[in-house]
Amino acid sequence: MGKPRVSVVGRGRPVVVVLRALGLGDLLTAVPALKALRRRLPGHEIVLAAPERLAPVAAATGLVDRLLPTCAAGREVPADLAWSGPPPDLAVDLHGNGPPSHLLLQRLGPRRLLAYAHPGTPDIRGPVWREDEHERQRWCRLLDWYGVDADPDDLGIPAPTAASPAPGAIVVHPGADAGARRWPGERFAAAAGELRCRGHEVVVTAGAGAGEDARARYVAAAAGLPPSAVLAGADGDLPFDRFAALVAGARCVIVGDTGPAHLATALGTPSVVLFGPVAPRLWGPPTTPRHRALWHPCGTPSPRPGDAHGDLPDERLLRITTEEVVTATLDVLNAERGVAGPDDGAIRRVTEPGTRASGPGGRAVTQEALR
Repeated sequence: MGKPRVSVVGRGRPVVVVLRALGLGDLLTAVPALKALRRRLPGHEIVLAAPERLAPVAAATGLVDRLLPTCAAGREVPADLAWSGPPPDLAVDLHGNGPPSHLLLQRLGPRRLLAYAHPGTPDIRGPVWREDEHERQRWCRLLDWYGVDADPDDLGIPAPTAASPAPGAIVVHPGADAGARRWPGERFAAAAGELRCRGHEVVVTAGAGAGEDARARYVAAAAGLPPSAVLAGADGDLPFDRFAALVAGARCVIVGDTGPAHLATALGTPSVVLFGPVAPRLWGPPTTPRHRALWHPCGTPSPRPGDAHGDLPDERLLRITTEEVVTATLDVLNAERGVAGPDDGAIRRVTEPGTRASGPGGRAVTQEALR
């Protein structure tokens, strides 16, 4: 028996409900799948079930007609969807794999449901879930199985129309929604300070989580940047339209494995992304000279050797040095300019901000960095 195929129906304007009730990066990694659905079903209304805070992100993709707000703790599947219309023509599970998300969508009564196969929902015919698969590829493979051509490399979103608050700057984003993916603030500061000394404009952004604004201000101060170099909104993070404009107009974004890294990828902005508990092959940027993913598994075969949602910085993340980040940033900038080889300059030793020089009550902490 052949695979079930998605068909285009002609009654009114049919609705597709897509479940992706997660975060910024999760939504952006689903862009190739959303593009595939839009191409295959141009007459359908695409409704994205996601947290309300992602409404401006969904609108910026140009792929979603409206948002169906969801509410859930952390990364849990929402308990219910506030769906009041007739049953959708199609429901697509881009959230995960298992009965909670499958049954949530089945309760809407869709004519068709596209999802991965799972023993807990044997009535759903779908492809087999793979653990070791890049997130963009995962959802494109799902749609391909149902006859919807999807390209995981088709990941761009339209450039924002707003002006950047710091055009041409290097953007440093030291935050993440879990401690396991937060590189130490003093190392971010050391890298930012070195790039500032080399004549680059550097700005620092904050996330919306608790302590993120203070973290960004510490990094900027320790790097020798003025308070105006911290770009933050009233609640910490910038409104999405300003943040997207900043990232789109940046020379490079230095960031951990978190949402702004995926925004840089979607907008085609060069990036240096720092990985720890999860391998770049699962969540990393495209492997092009424009992007550099730093990761030190040290022989670990698992693509998920750590807890991505843990409280403490992952040991693999801590293996990344300040010098590596500075060198990778310069390499990316040179690649954009078409310059071969690393930036010229001698190696010098710098004291990482946040530490004291050796002496009574202090300890010497130094880091190799390129001048």
